[in-house]
Amino acid sequence: MWTEENNQLHKSFTFKNFSEAFAFMTRVAILAEQHNHHPYWTNVWNKVDIYLNTHDAGNIVTEKDHALARAIDALL
Repeated sequence: MWTEENNQLHKSFTFKNFSEAFAFMTRVAILAEQHNHHPYWTNVWNKVDIYLNTHDAGNIVTEKDHALARAIDALL
């Protein structure tokens, strides 16, 4: 579930191993390009944390963030 805090949408994803986490990040990167909206994210081994906000709107959460979050969820 995505949570909204400190003007960001955030979600943690856990995978079986690093390869699965990296493959997921690759799919998200393609989506981000399609949406012209790029996340801040971190990856350590099998865990990926994604943070979304809209820089052009003053670093707040907008529909652009919610749309990308829905698209990311649809990958799983």
